[in-house]
This record gives sequence, C-alpha cells and structure tokens, in this order.
Amino acid sequence: MLTPGLVSITFRKLAPEEIIELVRRAGLKSIEWGGDIHAPHGDVERAKEVRRKTEASGLQVAAYGSYYRLGKSAKEGLEFGDVLNSAVALGAPQIRVWAGAKPSAEADPEYRREIADEANRIAEQAAAAGVGIAYEYHANTLTDTNESAQELLSRTDHPNITTLWQPPNGQSPEYCLEGLKAVLPRLSNVHVFHWWPTNKDRNLIEAGTERWKPYLDTIRSTGRDHHLLIEFVKDNEPENFLADAATLLRWIGKE
Repeated sequence: MLTPGLVSITFRKLAPEEIIELVRRAGLKSIEWGGDIHAPHGDVERAKEVRRKTEASGLQVAAYGSYYRLGKSAKEGLEFGDVLNSAVALGAPQIRVWAGAKPSAEADPEYRREIADEANRIAEQAAAAGVGIAYEYHANTLTDTNESAQELLSRTDHPNITTLWQPPNGQSPEYCLEGLKAVLPRLSNVHVFHWWPTNKDRNLIEAGTERWKPYLDTIRSTGRDHHLLIEFVKDNEPENFLADAATLLRWIGKE
C-alpha cells in the first residue's frame, strides 16, 4: 500500500499543530516528523505530545526524520540513545539517519568501514526497541550515487536497516530509475518532489508526472507498504503543498 504524507521539515516555521491541520486539509495520511525543530532529539516529552496530537487527528507517524549522521554526530555529542528515545516516544516505526558527512567520492575504505560498523551497531540498538533504521538517500553522503548506495547496503546487510529513496538532483530519469530498482529489496519510504534542473528549481510535482510514473510503478511492484512523503514545495508556500498533495493523491488513485 502506498500511503501519502508529508515530511514536516517542509514547513520548519510552522508549529506541529499547524502542520497536522495542513496535512488533514490536504487529505494526506502520515507525517515524518523532523528531529531538528518539531520533535528535537532527546526531548521525549515533546515527542510524546506530537505523537498524541498526530494520532488524535487520525494521522500516522511515518518516521522520525533525525539528523543523526553516522561517523559524526556521536563525536559531536549527539548520542544515538537520545535519538532513539525520541523515536520511541513519537511512536515512529523507523529513524532516518544520514550515511556519513562526506561525498562518496571522498570516502576511503577506512571511512566506509567506520560508517558501516556504526550503522550495524545502532541497528542492533534500535531493533531492541522495535524501531527500524533507514538511510537518507542524499547528496554528499554514502548514498549519493547508485553504486555507493548499493555498496553501503551490502556492507550493512542487517535485517533492521533499510533505505529511503528520492530522485537524485540533476540526474536523468533513467539513472534515477536504475538506482531505485537497485535498492528496491531494502526500500522503505520515499521522499517526493520535483526539482529540475537544479535543487534551486523547485517545481510543482505535477510538472514531474512523466518522470514519476515509472518510479511509482516500480515502488508498487514490491507489494510492501511505503509512505510517499512530500518534501519541500515550490516557494515554501502551503498553497503549493496543497496542489502537490492533490497531484500525489491523483497519482496513486486516492483523490
């Protein structure tokens, strides 16, 4: 099943209550709550309150969108235990973590081993709490190319590690689809946007319909449940989010 939702950091300036109302108004079903503003890492009481309000509104918590970077955050004082405690309080089924803090082109074998080793450690820790780990699929990390993402997943062949996916900026539809198919066995949720030709050019997702159709067909082919989460919108305007939400619902046949 494909469940439509929103990544809360799309609207960092809005309070959780405002985001919940906007998602309900849009007819979407879930929210990935961000760990920087809306449910800060380690603030368990805030996470509980956000969970209560989300569920009271009939919405699902899709994930905890943390800013925990493997190989970096713990060294800078952010303990994964604090991130995990927030995720549990939030009722999040998975935690988004970042696959390092440097581009894959700059990652030597020792760095790659460090990232993989920590990923496996936190996956065990999270599994004990019933929470999954999912890699952010993003530039300037070890998931910034199809090849590097696949190599990381191979190094971390842990039952509690999956990956998010989003179309890499500036790449052809063929390259994006190839990467999606490669991670499909480990795919969890998907971040939905249409930035083209650069990440500064944020368009309504309707303009990306032809690009997204084969992506959606591929995602459906897993037969598993996936949240399709709108992330960022044109001009950061709520009205453009509502337009994108209507398009997403149309794409998945739930308008």
